[in-house]
Amino acid sequence: MRVDLLTREYPPFVYGGAGVHVGQLTQHLRTLLDVRVHCYSEPSASQDAPAQAGVLAHPVVRGFDAANSAVQAMAVSLSMSEAVHGTSVVHSHTWYANFAGHIAKVLHGVPHVATAHSLEPLRPWKAEQLSGGYRLSSFMEETALVGADRVIAVSRAMADDVARTYPRVDPDRISVIYNGIDTDEFAPDHGTEHLDEFGIALDRPLIACVARITRQKGLGHLLRAAEHFARDTQLVIVAQASDTPEQRRRFGLAVDRLRERGVRVTWIGGAFPRAALRQLLSHAQVFVCPSIYEPMGIVNLEAMACGTAVVGTATGGIPEVVVEGGTGLLVPIETDLGGAGEPTAPEVFAKEIATRVNHLIDDPAAARRMGLAGRDRAVTRFSWPSVAEQVRRVYEAVA
Repeated sequence: MRVDLLTREYPPFVYGGAGVHVGQLTQHLRTLLDVRVHCYSEPSASQDAPAQAGVLAHPVVRGFDAANSAVQAMAVSLSMSEAVHGTSVVHSHTWYANFAGHIAKVLHGVPHVATAHSLEPLRPWKAEQLSGGYRLSSFMEETALVGADRVIAVSRAMADDVARTYPRVDPDRISVIYNGIDTDEFAPDHGTEHLDEFGIALDRPLIACVARITRQKGLGHLLRAAEHFARDTQLVIVAQASDTPEQRRRFGLAVDRLRERGVRVTWIGGAFPRAALRQLLSHAQVFVCPSIYEPMGIVNLEAMACGTAVVGTATGGIPEVVVEGGTGLLVPIETDLGGAGEPTAPEVFAKEIATRVNHLIDDPAAARRMGLAGRDRAVTRFSWPSVAEQVRRVYEAVA
């Protein structure tokens, strides 16, 4: 069976969890099936860069270079849909490629499997990034999910969101398959050479966060919470990609203000190798995930696999990954728009984050115990071979 995966991000051009997911899924599916990948061609990519076997990069169609990014996505979808001719199944990831899967289904008569990593109507802040394109991205996503032969949700919460947001999707066509984690790549590494290169000292308890700069990831709430962290701690935030340059600028100013108040915080906004990330996660006493919307959260699995206790928001799929009192602590949140908007009481939310972080800082034995349990849970419950086999069975069911 030949399967064509459709995605915006694919290694080495990855900026979010969906890109990590597709890269890992492809590796493991290729042990089971003939898999070909269609991804976006990054504008910064060299024309002389060697092509990856079985991977076709689609540039923005000529004449659409200055168009709204949602219009560009629609144009790339047309290119992808034509290129999958001869496949048995198309499998799309995120709204950037879902519409390509839908067109391929209509054009070639092949089954379309769509993985829902998030839902556009539950991310109203995307209008800041896409402007009128947000309505177009929502249209493409809805059309694709309603027309798909099977929708894969990355958590039970995501499956509920799909059914509630798009009631025309038959619940019997929704399958829950969690994201996986490579527990060989993400494993405890107590070396310090990479941290030394970035000036990250271990002279005080370390609190870590890894996220994109977007309202969804709740970094503003984390910075407010940091004002209440124990003063003998340090906060390290790896936040490289941002939805807009303005969001990145505002985040930098907020970090500066936090430093002026005496909080020790390091922002890593550029390249940060995976080896450095492993050491950061391994040395952190607490990993914080302050997201206000998170269908699954691969980054929590990465922290758990490195043996670190997690403090995460009790939203979306996070409670399905982080076991309250077992592998970490969950922060309650009340939001508008059914859980997709900002906290109704942001100061309370920030203080609740700080309370849980400080609890684990004050009780390092509990943090270590939760970290060990997290590592065990990541290994036993979220292996990529298991995920790939579940996805393969979905293909066989629709083909």
